[in-house]
Amino acid sequence: MTQSMSQTRTRGVSQWLALIIGAVYLLVGAAGFLVTGFSGFAEHDHSQTLLGFAINPLHNIVHLLIGLLGVSLSSTLGRARTFGWLLVAGYGAAFVYGLIAVGNPDINVLNINAADNGLHALSVLAGLAIALWPHRKTASAAY
Repeated sequence: MTQSMSQTRTRGVSQWLALIIGAVYLLVGAAGFLVTGFSGFAEHDHSQTLLGFAINPLHNIVHLLIGLLGVSLSSTLGRARTFGWLLVAGYGAAFVYGLIAVGNPDINVLNINAADNGLHALSVLAGLAIALWPHRKTASAAY
């Protein structure tokens, strides 16, 4: 006699957060090109903003890449947590870089402003939430 097992695959909180944050970054990256177009690739121009956040085409590409990572790494708990740690490291570095670059247009190739720095700090916290959120194992049903 053959016994079949049915396992319900559910996403954990870390996976949902990675998926949602990834989707938001994808949307922000795409919407950014509506503001900046494709010229002035690494230009420092604080008149180009999306909801108060300074952007340029290079900054938009970074958002698209982060979004793609979030969406693709949300597939498993381990990958989602990896995405969380990548957010912590990447946006931690971006926050420190932004503190220096905001006052120095010569090195501010991502066109970062103070609002961006605040969002980068929040992204670090989101990354920590994704990486460290406790995971509850769900019981699988056997039939």
